[in-house]
Amino acid sequence: MSATVVKLGGSLLESRPLRAAALEAIATAWTSGERLVVVHGGGKRIDKMLAALDIPKKVQGGLRVTDAETLDVVVAILSGLVNKTLVAELKERGISAAGLSGADGGTLWAEFHEAVDGVDLGFVGRPVSCDARLLRAVLGAGFLPLVASVALGRDGTLLNVNADAAAAALAVALGARKLVYLTDVEGVRDESGEVADRLDAADVRRLLGSEAVTGGMRPKLGSALEALQAGVSEVLVAGPDRHRAAVLEGKGGTHLAAA
Repeated sequence: MSATVVKLGGSLLESRPLRAAALEAIATAWTSGERLVVVHGGGKRIDKMLAALDIPKKVQGGLRVTDAETLDVVVAILSGLVNKTLVAELKERGISAAGLSGADGGTLWAEFHEAVDGVDLGFVGRPVSCDARLLRAVLGAGFLPLVASVALGRDGTLLNVNADAAAAALAVALGARKLVYLTDVEGVRDESGEVADRLDAADVRRLLGSEAVTGGMRPKLGSALEALQAGVSEVLVAGPDRHRAAVLEGKGGTHLAAA
């Protein structure tokens, strides 16, 4: 069963118009017969709750430093509030979604992420394996799987996993033909600050080795390349203007281009 994996960015989810447009696109694709698995983050919502609880936010290399207190907030917001809100909003559009997390059914397993520039990230995971049986069962039952980016670690530990990396890992496990990152930014910018029209894999690696790619775009591009190298045919990075979408294609010429 071939499927497309769609990742909804946390910043996009905080904009009502952008979120509505993304959900409408997902609903249209689903009702037209395309099988989808949607993976979501929720960083802005987590930030708000951390601020309300007076828990400091710390980020290193585009990844959230997650101590025990922060982990509780991450799990509650992603697997609870954000996940179930999206289930409800998809239902408004006639789509029956099954909300779950990567921890359910052992769907997403992760190891503790290595330190970044000497900083211990705490309860942050790097996906190492996936069991796609639950997702296939949900799809087979006619429901759209909606997956929060929380994973299982050793000894039953829950881990906060970057949603871009989670989406890439699930796409590989499902043998997805396409991985789509829906984001609130225009696209991938090169060293001159221009939105890239075409980049090959070597160019992307060069960008990742430079200061041109910062913040959340860094793990996004890194996970996209990993997915391509593992056999996903196409990765799409789509901004709010769907006519400015960056496409990474594998197997026969990996490149990044404007759609």
